Amino acid sequence: MAAEELDWTSPRPTRTMLGHEVLLLLGVSLGYSAIRSVLSLIDKLTVNVPLNQQAAELNTAVTPDRPWLDLTIQLTRIAFGVVPALFAIHLLNRGPGLGGRLGAPEILGYARRRPGFDLGGGALLAAAIGIPGLGLYLAAKALGFNATVVASGLGEVWWAVPVLVLAAVQNAVLEEVVVVGYLLTRLRQLGWSTWTAIATSAVLRGSYHLYQGFGAFVGNAIMGVVFALVYLRWRRIGPLIVAHTLLDIVSFVGYALLADHLKWL
Repeated sequence: MAAEELDWTSPRPTRTMLGHEVLLLLGVSLGYSAIRSVLSLIDKLTVNVPLNQQAAELNTAVTPDRPWLDLTIQLTRIAFGVVPALFAIHLLNRGPGLGGRLGAPEILGYARRRPGFDLGGGALLAAAIGIPGLGLYLAAKALGFNATVVASGLGEVWWAVPVLVLAAVQNAVLEEVVVVGYLLTRLRQLGWSTWTAIATSAVLRGSYHLYQGFGAFVGNAIMGVVFALVYLRWRRIGPLIVAHTLLDIVSFVGYALLADHLKWL
């Protein structure tokens, strides 16, 4: 067939195509992270050291003896860590949305610019999740169900705090866009019930935190249910990104600045 005879228009995605799309996107992003996290937990459980005496390290240095190279590696990780979220937005713009042909701006809520609402709602949500979350972590660790979380291992370098803030933003954008905005949209389009979609999103969120222990799974799964309900109520991903960013900044930067005084954690 000659090139001029080809039909270059994109067909409307079928259920099978959408199902494959979901599996492929998760396979190169948080689904893969979930599998690695499960394997990491198995590793922790199969050594002769209690789980609460082991450490789960986040934001670790790669080349601590060459800070300039380590900074480059950290920034590269952060930049490429956002790509799956951008890809999810691209896919939402190509396929059908919640209302038929809605695109990512309408589905994720950023077509209606309400920065004050996003910031205020996100701050309230962070407070509602963060304080009980800390209590759950301490309880799970005391009971032996969680490893000790080392939220920053970058060392004493001048760029540690800015990088930790950027890492917090990257985590928030990736997780909330993919696990909430994108996944809930696609699962509903595939005919899943609302509560089944919420449960799947929440279990996935908990699963890629399993490397920290069972307490992290439970806490993040509960957070996943709350975030999904908030998203479905407000139809905005902005407050979730703000809340997640604030939670991670407090965890990452707080640990980096106060690690010597947080031995009880």
